[in-house]
Amino acid sequence: MSVIPYGRQSITEEDVTAVAEVLSSTHLTQGPEIEKFELDFAKYVNSKFAVAVSNGTAALHLSVLALDLQKGDNVISFTHLLIVASANCVNSGCWRKFVFCRYRSRHLFA
Repeated sequence: MSVIPYGRQSITEEDVTAVAEVLSSTHLTQGPEIEKFELDFAKYVNSKFAVAVSNGTAALHLSVLALDLQKGDNVISFTHLLIVASANCVNSGCWRKFVFCRYRSRHLFA
């Protein structure tokens, strides 16, 4: 049976050393490396700000907050996305509408 690789990483000795330094420090979370990463990433994507989060769910939650969605707002979500993508909207009091996307035409329909 063939194995289909999920992803391939490129981890250098420099990466391993950097991780070991953080793990050995007193700042496992919210330390100076996080601030440096945020500043470097913001510069890389030409943005004034960047915020590091612990996982994708936290990132989706922040994106809902950044959109300033209000209770009762309608949010369109694709049916094939993870449920957490729309759950963050529902937790903010929004209504979600699931839509399908036709592969060839890219038309959306409910």
